[in-house]
Amino acid sequence: MFAALAVRNYRIYAAGALVSNVGTWMGRVAQDWVVLTELTDNSASALGIVTGLQFLPIVLLTPIAGAVSDAFPKRRVMMASQSLMGLFALIMGLWVLSGQMELWHMYVMALLSGTAAAFDAPARQAFVSEMVPPERLTNAVGLNSASFHSGR
Repeated sequence: MFAALAVRNYRIYAAGALVSNVGTWMGRVAQDWVVLTELTDNSASALGIVTGLQFLPIVLLTPIAGAVSDAFPKRRVMMASQSLMGLFALIMGLWVLSGQMELWHMYVMALLSGTAAAFDAPARQAFVSEMVPPERLTNAVGLNSASFHSGR
């Protein structure tokens, strides 16, 4: 059931991916919560807009992001996208804590975070096949999916 974890690099990757997935989903929920409770008076429209901005780039940019992850080293694409997502989360956190966050700021941050996530996903999925031998790939893909859903 955990055959892919016998590969050292995959174990390291899987641990990092789980932390990243949890952080990404926590950030999305936090964005929604702040929009709903702090930036508006329970505005369903604003919540819908921020949620749409979180996921719209994934729908629109994934084909382009897939081409980018094929053209460049996947590890570098993931490092860049993860770094950007972390930076955007830090900026959002500082703006919220300092009271500087406005609704339009959150919209921009949701769009930027979604764009970084759109470039991260194809690189992350393709990277797994580079780490594990073919006989363990099915198991690695299953564990990757379990990690994503556990994080959610």
